[in-house]
Amino acid sequence: MTPPPLPNPHPLLHDHNARLYLTAVIVSGFGTSALWLASGVWVKDLTGSNGLAALCMLAMWAPTLAGPALGTLADRMRRKPLLIGANLLLAALLLTLATVNSPGDLWLLFAVLFVYGATGVVHDAAESALVTTAVDRTLLGDFNGLRMSATEGMKLLAPLAGAGLYAAYGGPAVAALDAATFLAAVGLYTRLRVHEPRPERSTLAWRAQTTEGARHLWRHPRLRPLVLAGGTTMLCAGLNGAMIYAVVDDLGRSPAYTGVLYAVQGAGSLMVGLLSGPALRHLGERRFAAYGIAVTAVAVGLRAIPADPLALACSAAIGLGLPCVLIAVLTAVQRETPDALLGRTVATANTLVFAPNVLGLAAGAVLVELVGLRPLLPILGAVWLATALPLLHTSASADRTASRSASDANPA
Repeated sequence: MTPPPLPNPHPLLHDHNARLYLTAVIVSGFGTSALWLASGVWVKDLTGSNGLAALCMLAMWAPTLAGPALGTLADRMRRKPLLIGANLLLAALLLTLATVNSPGDLWLLFAVLFVYGATGVVHDAAESALVTTAVDRTLLGDFNGLRMSATEGMKLLAPLAGAGLYAAYGGPAVAALDAATFLAAVGLYTRLRVHEPRPERSTLAWRAQTTEGARHLWRHPRLRPLVLAGGTTMLCAGLNGAMIYAVVDDLGRSPAYTGVLYAVQGAGSLMVGLLSGPALRHLGERRFAAYGIAVTAVAVGLRAIPADPLALACSAAIGLGLPCVLIAVLTAVQRETPDALLGRTVATANTLVFAPNVLGLAAGAVLVELVGLRPLLPILGAVWLATALPLLHTSASADRTASRSASDANPA
C-alpha cells in the first residue's frame, strides 16, 4: 500500500511565480543592502565627513515621501514591463558610479542614490500590486512573510559582503555588483506567467489620482486602523532605535556590541516571516498585528534592565514582533484594494507607515539625552502597548474570515 504523501509545509514554494518573485527579492535585496553600507563608507573615505555619509541614507529614503505620486505610475502602466524597466534603469545608473573617485564627483553618487530611492518606491508598488495577480490570494500572507524573511536575511549577510568587496576593490565594484543583481532580477521577472490587461485611462487630474489611495485607506474600516497602528509603531521604532547605543552603554559594552543585538533581532525577523502565513490565517490581520506590537512593547520596556541575557532576549522579541504589523498592513492592503488602485494605495500606505520612523529617530536622539534611558524605555513600552488596543476592538471571527477569503478583495 502506497503511503499518503507528506504535507507540504510551504505550498508557496511550489508556485512558479512565487519562486521567481522571492528569488528576485533575494538577488536584488543582496545588492541593495551591500550598496546601502558601502555608499556611506565611500563618502566618508572621500570627504571625512560623517554628515555627508549620513546623507546617503537620506537620499535613498527621501523619495518615500512622494509615495502617493510615484505609486500612481504603477497603476497607469502594465506592472511586469514596469518592473523590468525599473531594474534596467537602475543597473545602467549604477554603472555610471565607476567615475566617482574624488569629492567633486559625489554629486553623481547622491543623484544616483536619489533616483535609486524613487525607482524603488515605484518598483515596490508595482511588485506588490502584480503579486496579487501572480500568486494565489490565499497565500499572500505566506508570500509577504517569506519576503520579509528574505529581506532580513540579506540585511544580515549583504552588508558584510559589501564591506569586504569595498575594502578590496572600492565603491565602483560594489555598484557593479548591485547592477549585476538588478540584471539578474530582470531575467527572473521576464519569466513570470501573468496576464495583465492594459490599464484604463483615467479622466481624473494627476493630483486627484494620487490622492485616491489615501482616500481608500481612510474610508476603509479595516485598513485605516491597521495603517494608523503601523505608522505609530514605526514612530516608536524610531524612538527605540535612537536609544540602541545608550542601551549598549548601559550594559557596559563597546559600541560594536550593537551589531550583536541587531543580528539577534534580524534572526527573530527571519523566524516570524516563516510563521506569518499560518498566523495570519488563524488570527487575522488585526490580531496578528496587535500581538506583534504587544510583544515588541514589552521587550522595549524590559530593555531598561541592564543584563546581557535579557538584552539578547529582548532583541529577539523585537525582531519577532516588529515585522508583524508591517506584514499585516501589506497583506490587508493587497486583499482589500481594487487592482486599478493598488499601486498608489500600497505606496501611500508605505509612506504613512515608514515616514514616522525618521521623526522617531530625531525625537529619540533628543529625549535620551534629556530624560535618560531607564525612565524613557518603560514609558515608551507602555505607549507602544496602547497602540495595540484599538486593533483588538473588532470581531476576531470576521477578521479571520477576511484573511482566508479573497472574494471581496478586488471589487473593481
